[in-house]
Parts: sequence; structure tokens; C-alpha cells
Amino acid sequence: MNPTRADLEAARGTTIDDVLGPGLEVLFCGINPSLYSAATGHHFARPGNRFWPALHLSGFVPRRLAPSEQHLLPSYGLGITNIVPRATARADELSAEEIRAGGVRLARLVEETGPRTLAVAGVSAYRVAFGRPRAGIGPQDDMIGDAALWVLPNPSGLNAAYQLDRLAEEFASLRRAIESLPRRRR
Repeated sequence: MNPTRADLEAARGTTIDDVLGPGLEVLFCGINPSLYSAATGHHFARPGNRFWPALHLSGFVPRRLAPSEQHLLPSYGLGITNIVPRATARADELSAEEIRAGGVRLARLVEETGPRTLAVAGVSAYRVAFGRPRAGIGPQDDMIGDAALWVLPNPSGLNAAYQLDRLAEEFASLRRAIESLPRRRR
């Protein structure tokens, strides 16, 4: 069921639970939940968001999952969180201070949960959160604890620079890089 306008407004400032599990290969990180996502309780749920199609087309999962199936991600070694946990209508409603504080929170979460890779979906937010103004898409030189850092394009339908095929290829580059590493012991 699609959220109503009242549902969307009621979701402003709320949060969504992270999708976590033991031994994650990749912890995907959005900028912050949309009102649509917060109203449904599912990450990347807004129609037009290309996260779920890109996840499938890149080979991370064997079929396209619906946002309501996010609970299945840990069985594939995947999880989801956000830099800033509170929902807004647009990411530009977040202050730079809030994004930097989210980067600190995110680093703590990564150190506590131990994913192999943190993949931030949104280069502009990554630059602010981690103080890397020249960072680009792809692998980063920095690490958080033992976790490698990777920046993916924002999968929002508003990101016209990355259509689905190009977005899926960026996700696939991450998948191939992870597959080339020795398997971690569980």
C-alpha cells in the first residue's frame, strides 16, 4: 500500500531500523531515508529509486528484491544503514554538521558490526561526512577499522547522471572487487 500525504508528513524526522547481520560483506549506506521510505519502514522504497534493481542487475542478489524484502539481505552478506538516520523530503534539508555527525556515527557502527566493506551511495554526502572533498566514485584509500570504503552513485531517480545500466555497472564493480578478495572465515 502506498503511503498517503498524511503518512508522508507523519514520517518526517522518523527513522528506519538498520538492516544488519553477522559477517556482512557489504554494508550499503544511503544519505538518509526519504519520507516514503520512513512511512513504509523500508530502505530505498520510493518509487523510482534504483537501488533494488541495481542490486539485482549487478549480481549481488539472484532476483530483484522488493524493499519489503530487505530482511533477506543479511542472508546474502548485505546490510543497509544511512549516514543520517532521520527522514526528510530531500537530502538538501540536512546540514553539513548533521552529515559530519552522521559520519562519526557511521564509523562507530562499522567498527561495532564489522562489515568487510562500507559502500556509501552518494558521493557528495560521503565527501562531507568523511571530510574528503575530492573523493570520487569507486574504491577509497581510507578504511574504517578493517572495512574498506567504496563510494557508489546515489541511486535516486533524481540522479540523471547515472541511468540504471551505468549504476548497475558501478555496483557490479564493487561486487567483483569483493569477490576477488580471499573469503573471510565465519
